[in-house]
Amino acid sequence: MSLRLPDSGAETDVAGRRHAPSAARNAAPLADLLRDVLPASGRLLELASGTGQHAAALSAALPGWIWQPSEVNPALFASIRAWAQDAPRILPPIGLDAAQPGWAAPLGQWDAVLLVNLLHLIPQGAASTVLEGMAAALAPAGRAVIYGPFLRQGKTTSPGDAAFHADLQEQDPAIGYKELDWVSDRLAAAGLTLRCHTMPANNLALVATRG
Repeated sequence: MSLRLPDSGAETDVAGRRHAPSAARNAAPLADLLRDVLPASGRLLELASGTGQHAAALSAALPGWIWQPSEVNPALFASIRAWAQDAPRILPPIGLDAAQPGWAAPLGQWDAVLLVNLLHLIPQGAASTVLEGMAAALAPAGRAVIYGPFLRQGKTTSPGDAAFHADLQEQDPAIGYKELDWVSDRLAAAGLTLRCHTMPANNLALVATRG
């Protein structure tokens, strides 16, 4: 299973930077959250970096952090590099398919691992592999941050979420919103403790730490 996803409707500007509307909308709330839950400095691995917008916006909000973008689709590397052009703390993107078992082992350990708006777009088996790898990639005091929409006791939390979840499952019955308790159980099985933060548009940010 690969994390290669359909095009999100992003447009490309003259500098080669792709612009995804969802990334623009959630960058500020994510920046506020990361400032609250992360220490002043460290090394962060971003999974499924997509356009590179989050790397640019969030690393600017975290001046003490080195940012490592990763992406399974090499066609997006140019956009990630374009967004990072004036940001020396953003490292060149690396090719990474986090749906492949054992993906974390060659990368060493990180002070933070970030995943934004991915779990609902991949099957549950792939999501489990992603979560297991995130736990394996964390340094002893590291934090895994997972942002997106979730089912809560089997239900969506708004008519818009219900429609989006149904649309995803119509495209592919294997994908769609993941149950919050299921994600929590996967992280607990990997030795992580979870705190949930309410975010705009009925999303959650899950912050998992070891111990």
